[in-house]
Amino acid sequence: MGNLTRRGFLGGVAGAGAVTLAPSPAAAQVAAADTAATSPRFFGRMFPGLPPFAENTPRVQDALRAMGAPGGPLDAKDPLHEGPVRLITNPELSPGNLDNPFNTAGTTFVGQFIDHDFTFDLHSRLAVPAVPEQSPNTRNPTLSLDSVYGGGPVLSPQLYDSGDRAKFRVENGGLFEDLPRRADGVAIIGDPRNDENLMISGLHAAFLLFHNRIVDRLRAAGVPADRIFADAQRTVVWHYQWIVVHEFLPQIIGFGLTQDILAHGRRFYRPAEGQHFMPVEFQGACYRFGHSQVRPSYRANLKGDNGQPFFGFVFDPAAEGQSDPVDLRGGRRARRRFIGWQTFFDFGDGQVRPNKRIDTHISTPLFRLPLGAIADGSPPVSLPQRNLLRHLTWSLPSGQAVARAMGIPVLDSVPELREFGFDRSTPLWYYTLREAETLGDGITLAGASARLIGEVFVGLLQLDPESYLRQQPQWKPTLPSRVGGQFGMVDLLKFARVDPASRGQ
Repeated sequence: MGNLTRRGFLGGVAGAGAVTLAPSPAAAQVAAADTAATSPRFFGRMFPGLPPFAENTPRVQDALRAMGAPGGPLDAKDPLHEGPVRLITNPELSPGNLDNPFNTAGTTFVGQFIDHDFTFDLHSRLAVPAVPEQSPNTRNPTLSLDSVYGGGPVLSPQLYDSGDRAKFRVENGGLFEDLPRRADGVAIIGDPRNDENLMISGLHAAFLLFHNRIVDRLRAAGVPADRIFADAQRTVVWHYQWIVVHEFLPQIIGFGLTQDILAHGRRFYRPAEGQHFMPVEFQGACYRFGHSQVRPSYRANLKGDNGQPFFGFVFDPAAEGQSDPVDLRGGRRARRRFIGWQTFFDFGDGQVRPNKRIDTHISTPLFRLPLGAIADGSPPVSLPQRNLLRHLTWSLPSGQAVARAMGIPVLDSVPELREFGFDRSTPLWYYTLREAETLGDGITLAGASARLIGEVFVGLLQLDPESYLRQQPQWKPTLPSRVGGQFGMVDLLKFARVDPASRGQ
């Protein structure tokens, strides 16, 4: 790509289909009606007037299962027999896993961490129709880190240090920090999903340490004891929200579209005050684009495996029942089970690895999830099948219908889905991946899904009375950063002292 900068590329991608919208009559009707009323405690719809992409029939269910089956059209068909190391060091072995030159491997897991912060569906069942407005969202959809803080020291005392209630419990058992755990290995955290894999559990532990260091900083500054916890929590949450707006969103939807939504407002996600809900179009489809970014394997750390790097598949059936699994699943404690963040974020040491592009190829290990990585512990174990069947749970519209309603250029036909009957009425999740692949070169989301995701993120922050975007829109981070005021994930990890330099790596 020559001398093209990351910001220039992302700005150009976003500008192409996002800033100059020309709403269709359908879009005008949707905008005039605003978003259907619900509440933060329940899910809801952004486009309540759009019909489902398909009838919920046995034939449609079978077609969705075939689409998402191992070896099917979504399977990247990674040669897992080559092993986790060679799939990283020899990328030509896995042509379905193309590098994203503008994202690092950590972007995927930041996205997963954010997802677990504002949406958790414990009640609906795959392919069994449910009414979003009557379906509880167990998370608070406000980017307030309730997945970390729980109910606070009073309501969730198990999360906090018994000797210092202003701080979180943090344990170890390996070379470095670990989540607090029960004797059976189950993590004691605000959201059990944050122990699904080693990367997300490491990120959760980093946030615990981030908070604890801010407590120390506030005490050193003489902040009264009765204000320490609340001040630390607000500092953590606002810096996290800043990262979401100024680092993560530009990475996934483009700098130009992010700025357009902030400057010119939201057109389609417009709940009334007090009704900022999680849309099923976002939760059940578009935001699941992150599954496409997952690599088959990662280098977890550089020296954890008897002084050697620890490589592993994300999930490997051979790891079932192992006390120190060969894969990167969560729920276990062992000496080598920690994350060396220099693989996942750019600390300037040349060790960082790129993320995978967003496309219609899903890494093969995600077609055989361990049941422990599934919230309700029930099959199917293919993640793509689960994503597709969820479209029937929420009666989601097609990607083409959403794009038309938003007045955004439509991918009228997705020819590779003709055999399944979904080429002109495409499941929204697949359409999201196809938009990114076709319009964004896999670098960012594009088209309708990019705007939908951007508007929900910005809207949830603007409608949260406690967020920095609502209370102090011009606020800037107060903690140390490599570039003045431009606080990012690398800065957070450094402040939490989980970075390579702090660990002597």
